[in-house]
Amino acid sequence: MTTFAIVHGAGDVGWSWHLVSEALEAQGHTVIAPDLPTEDESKDLSDWATAVVDAVSSKPDSTSDVVVVGHSFGGLVAPLVAARLNTSALVLVTAMLPRPGEAPGDWWGNTGYADSGLEDQFWHDVPAHLAEESQKRERGMSENAMSKPWPLDRMPDVPTHFVLCTEDRFFTPEFMRKVIADRLPGVNPVELKAGHCAQLSKPEELATLLATLPH
Repeated sequence: MTTFAIVHGAGDVGWSWHLVSEALEAQGHTVIAPDLPTEDESKDLSDWATAVVDAVSSKPDSTSDVVVVGHSFGGLVAPLVAARLNTSALVLVTAMLPRPGEAPGDWWGNTGYADSGLEDQFWHDVPAHLAEESQKRERGMSENAMSKPWPLDRMPDVPTHFVLCTEDRFFTPEFMRKVIADRLPGVNPVELKAGHCAQLSKPEELATLLATLPH
């Protein structure tokens, strides 16, 4: 069976992946979804990656056949994790895609991101009780992590997949297709009918997709 190492997004926590974790674990997989030290000003993206690597390494039976999954801002961290583990695949879920030397804070302008203007960009398709709990668990982001250049000189050499959420109001499909073509050429996105927080709105469907993507 496969170990899934989950890298959550900005302001988020590992909890938001609990439904996907349950679905994958029911299939016999192992899921590791630690909270990243996002509010610690002494930490940068490499330290965030270390938190995931350490969590995986703490379970010796989980260190082979690792699929690293990065969501949203976690797309900048997941490749750093994948480069340090015995990774069989990297899966980016409606995620930010890095560029060598680019600071996360510059990503928005460099990609031409523009607010969609749509209401409820994160939780519009998430059940109300889950959206409420998710908002209660929101955390801040350190300025240090936002300002330091992305440290790799290229993406890790592992099979890479992108899950495009077709109802995403934050990273719209039109915007993400342009970013993918520019920063992840040759990768054809796999579509999932869900909003930005697919791990809460469509956990079963996302778990099935993660388990069936080639790795």
